[in-house]
Amino acid sequence: MINNGLDGVIAAETALSMVDGERGELVIAGFPVAELALNATFEETVEILLECGGAATAFKPLKAAALPPHSKLLRDYENPMDALRIGVSLVQDERDLLGSMATIVAAHHRLRRGADPIHPRSDIGYAANYLYMLDGEIPSVERVRALETYLNTVVDHGLNASTFTARVIISTGSDLISAVAGALGALKGPLHGGAPGPALDMVFEIGDASRAEEVLRKKIEAGEKLMGFGHRVYKVRDPRADVLAAAAERLYRRDGDMRLYELAKSVEATAIRLLEEYKPGRRLQTNVEFYTALLLHGLGLDVSLFTPTFAISRTAGWIAHCFEQRRANRIIRPQSVYIGPRDRTWDRLRSGTAAE
Repeated sequence: MINNGLDGVIAAETALSMVDGERGELVIAGFPVAELALNATFEETVEILLECGGAATAFKPLKAAALPPHSKLLRDYENPMDALRIGVSLVQDERDLLGSMATIVAAHHRLRRGADPIHPRSDIGYAANYLYMLDGEIPSVERVRALETYLNTVVDHGLNASTFTARVIISTGSDLISAVAGALGALKGPLHGGAPGPALDMVFEIGDASRAEEVLRKKIEAGEKLMGFGHRVYKVRDPRADVLAAAAERLYRRDGDMRLYELAKSVEATAIRLLEEYKPGRRLQTNVEFYTALLLHGLGLDVSLFTPTFAISRTAGWIAHCFEQRRANRIIRPQSVYIGPRDRTWDRLRSGTAAE
């Protein structure tokens, strides 16, 4: 039997995270996602995850690292995910890999805008440093807490495409930097990590709650996908959406414009109702992208930074999975079913090389 997309195929045992799509549960290192995301610092989450993966002794406590050598090359790349991949390849010591991610993303963002990179500070945490390196201002407690909640929420999510890519690469005996670079290539794809922006675009397009039903009906009837709804794994509401909705509400209430938050909630409710009307039984519920876009926008991040910020967090999961893979390694080598022609013969006249 062929399992397209490897649906239902179990390829590894892991102690890092558990995803139950039918029940809408996500457990990270033994903690329900809400318990971890809303309470821990990102440094604490990383420490726990690396410990579960057997990587704790290989890495120092997480701190924002200095830029790797030759980082001004980053300005030559327009796409921030391409720049991040190049920046990762410049890291010389894999122990600096995780700490370098935020520094590389922020440096590229500034270089592309004609500004010099900002060096990280030693007196603030990793999430705070990321925001500081973007604009040079020490962020408020509320902004830091909102970002940490996001980073904690998306740090690991089972054997997703980018994590599987990292484990495949490391299973060959390759190095950690190559595994992370490969995972970044998978995360760049819009079907995986590259689609939070359009969810926010849809909210802005609607503009007013009174227009939500009209606009969304037209989109559904035109065959358009409603960004931020539906998930490959979750058949009920994505538990990460609840966590980020709560974080977004707190951020917007204390340090933002609640009108945008209320608009998003109205759009969400209308979208769920119409999706059930037009596609009954499909169970298309809110996914992580919807409130990711709202939260990161509330933090003042440009849309181009949404996927790289995802990568900053998920790198911790990739590294933990790589160490877990190494502990009981067997090269990942699935089979394929050949469906091409057979018994062909070579006709040299076709190749144009036969003598006249």
